[in-house]
Amino acid sequence: MTQTASLPTKTTCPYCGVGCGVLAALEPDGSVSIKGDPEHPANFGRLCSKGSALAETVGLEERLLYPEIGGRRAGWDEVLDLVAQNFAAAVAEHGPDSVAFYVSGQLLTEDYYVANKLMKGFIGSANIDTNSRLCMASSVAGHRRAFGSDTVPGTYEDLELADLVVLTGSNLAWCHPVLYQRLAAAKEKRPEMKVVLVDPRRTMTADIADLHLAIAPDGDVALFAGLLRYLAEKEVLQEGYIEKHTTGFNQALAAAGQLTVDEVAASTGLQPAEIETFYQLFAEHERTVTVYSQGVNQSAAGTDKVNAILNCHLATGRIGRPGMGPFSVTGQPNAMGGREVGGLANMLAAHMDLENGLHRNLVQHFWRAPRMAEKPGLKAVDMFEAVADGRIKALWIMATNPADSLPDADAVEAALKTCPFVVVSDIASETDTLRHAHVKLPSTGWGEKDGTVTNSERRISRQRAFLPAPGEARPDWWQIVEVAKRMGFAQAFAYSSPVEVFREHAGLSAHENNGARDFDIGAYAGITAPEYAALPSFQWPAPAGDARVHPPAVIPEAAAKRRLSGTHSETWRSHGTGPGSREQSSLGRDDDGRETGMPRPELRRVEGNSIRFFAAGNFYTPDRRARFLPVAPRPRAVTDAAFPFTLNTGRVRDHWHTMTRTAKSPRLSGHMAEPYAELHPADAARFGIGEAELVRVESSHGAVLVRALVSPRQRQGSVFVPMHWTDQFSARGRVDALVPPITDPHSGQPASKNVAVRLTRFEAEYYGFAVSASRPVMDGLDYWALARCTDGWRLELAHGKPLETPENLLRRLLILAPHGVEIIAYHDARQGSHRMAAFDGDRLLGALYLSRAPVAASRGFAVEQLGEPHPDPRSRYRVIAGRAGADRPDPGAIVCSCFGVGANQIAAAARGGCTSVAAIGETLQAGTNCGSCRAEIRGILEANLVVAAE
Repeated sequence: MTQTASLPTKTTCPYCGVGCGVLAALEPDGSVSIKGDPEHPANFGRLCSKGSALAETVGLEERLLYPEIGGRRAGWDEVLDLVAQNFAAAVAEHGPDSVAFYVSGQLLTEDYYVANKLMKGFIGSANIDTNSRLCMASSVAGHRRAFGSDTVPGTYEDLELADLVVLTGSNLAWCHPVLYQRLAAAKEKRPEMKVVLVDPRRTMTADIADLHLAIAPDGDVALFAGLLRYLAEKEVLQEGYIEKHTTGFNQALAAAGQLTVDEVAASTGLQPAEIETFYQLFAEHERTVTVYSQGVNQSAAGTDKVNAILNCHLATGRIGRPGMGPFSVTGQPNAMGGREVGGLANMLAAHMDLENGLHRNLVQHFWRAPRMAEKPGLKAVDMFEAVADGRIKALWIMATNPADSLPDADAVEAALKTCPFVVVSDIASETDTLRHAHVKLPSTGWGEKDGTVTNSERRISRQRAFLPAPGEARPDWWQIVEVAKRMGFAQAFAYSSPVEVFREHAGLSAHENNGARDFDIGAYAGITAPEYAALPSFQWPAPAGDARVHPPAVIPEAAAKRRLSGTHSETWRSHGTGPGSREQSSLGRDDDGRETGMPRPELRRVEGNSIRFFAAGNFYTPDRRARFLPVAPRPRAVTDAAFPFTLNTGRVRDHWHTMTRTAKSPRLSGHMAEPYAELHPADAARFGIGEAELVRVESSHGAVLVRALVSPRQRQGSVFVPMHWTDQFSARGRVDALVPPITDPHSGQPASKNVAVRLTRFEAEYYGFAVSASRPVMDGLDYWALARCTDGWRLELAHGKPLETPENLLRRLLILAPHGVEIIAYHDARQGSHRMAAFDGDRLLGALYLSRAPVAASRGFAVEQLGEPHPDPRSRYRVIAGRAGADRPDPGAIVCSCFGVGANQIAAAARGGCTSVAAIGETLQAGTNCGSCRAEIRGILEANLVVAAE
């Protein structure tokens, strides 16, 4: 009987905070197909390279499938009993603060909610923090200082409506690719739109930038404080907004001092003319959106940077209206959901404040909690310091890998080794954190779990299961609930499905709210299971009676008056909520009924399907006014004679966090298959570091050994190393081992973008490249980096001295049997070149290429040979040569992951007459799916057009 494909399941991508809608279908052969959801308002059908490859990451290879205690398989009852007993015993003997949860933006909101409830309301400690502390904590702190709440005012639509978009500390093209494509498409339609990129590196995002400001590390406060001074001097302020809706402007302006353009230039490393151009653009364009991300947040001055940006938007009244406002884009799929339920150690659920006694009492009453936390808990970095010094006796880590992602990562790993009781919930069977767990709990992964996530524009979407839970994997919320029951809290944790958790979460958001708090989804407090199953994405707030949830034909007059009364009034439509509907006039009127030009007092504006905050004030401070923060540049000199370079860490285009998911996809490893250090050519020349050689990057805390990528896009004196590589995929690539545990004093967020390091060229005796049908063994090598390919593995390697004969190295890497394997080889001892391949009949088991310089073999060709038969000597000698014949040109390094198009193919197409990115797309398909590679295509195209012209 022939099986038919299942209907697609509407779900949400598990990667960045854009929150793209996905259509996932289970095919008759058991495979999964993935498409973008054209109806989802975050992406309208677009997906990036990672989202497009989701089907390649749902396999069960290297999955944790069964609970374990001390390395042995155990049943759920046994492990849950053990976890509950150990946490309860620690609390009884040492107090509630002796235990901790470290959770993740990879959790669903329902998981996050029950974890926060158990720790803060029933164990009685606030020692629950999240890896979102490493991502967006400075943004949270800045919002709370200025707005009185952690409110993101704007929407994605604003980027398309703006006349000026400022991208600061955000490599949008690689880190939020679909949002970048929305911006690029808007700019293509309206070429007069201006884009400014503020980043030490000329990232691929610069492809659409009219102005790139290669700012010195941590120069942002000076840049935006100087902008505030400039706006005041040029009389571009919105004085009516400042007077009516804010406090503290004069103090903020005084703190900026007499920051002339020349003084800003001295603090930022920029040219005065560049700064003047940026300031003029900001002054001249009312519809301005400032997008910021990790380059702002991950700093010892991150919160001040955020407030320096907010100050400029408040001073010009550019907030809460279409096409204008500050916009924090989150790094993880549910960083926002975690913030909504109080996943941070200094917050309460439903955006309430832990330090506020009224809020604590409200939550305690709602939860009927016996033991409410009364003070902030330990933030991420402090939490692991407490693990190291013995204050934390029991630690539960959920869906994250702190042994790689936290600063001073070697110290974090050492702390885990000494902690008396470590529980880890994960989907992966091997991580650098999991290896230190006393108890391992198998969790369901994307495609198997069911719940909600919130994206960067406050849009709540469903993640839905379309695959069965494998083995004995269970949802994270279920694990937490079962432990809570065993600790004696069964009545408060009597959930049997995620809809029950979501219903309570929505109810708490509305409890005694009445417009006093920004986060309110009370419209869903009575949601039924069928309604939850069919829940479309929606943007909060959605208070009880929200017309978008249950739209009446006409809102009754009495209800409309109630909604528009008091200080928390709203703009409500009287007919529907579709894109074609119009909002009522939002202009305020004076005593004579004349329009004033200022928005009337509204909590939020509804435009199309988008909701914005603060167009007319009504912030969440006690007096409902926004706070200007007096911030001034306070440079933190980190480099010195011993460590003269500045390290910046971040993401690459096709990998995610510590690669437990993306490393499963061969095509996602095709673009960047190993860790690297991006260096300016002058810096590389200074240390004698050649292209593709190895470089040791060292701080006072640790060192990595990575490939050198020499690029004029890098700022001189700086080095960039990506964050993704771990001990599972590289010998010495854990870059967070270099980052000191220095944090922002307000947010507790680590400073991962400004680390003092030194560079040393690695003297390699030989370099190597290998392909293998089975996972190779790399013991004893100074350098290796491992990645999946379609029919096996690819390996980069190097060593500082001879280990053994080349053939013995081949046998050891590939674990070859002593007999029955045919090895053919080419050796040039004088040149130090060795090429070998091992065959079992017609099948290639693996090949190894060694050289005194970085190996020049075609990686793409060698990888393909693992899946092809080799019956004749000619095909085998081609394997040894490491390249195809003239009839099969080398595609070169992969540029377009979606279609496997290489740099050489793009260059050839350019020389053959393709003169635009669109023409390359028509010829090769490259850049026509997710579009993340278009900037790289343009670079290759322009370089080859210049060569052709010469």
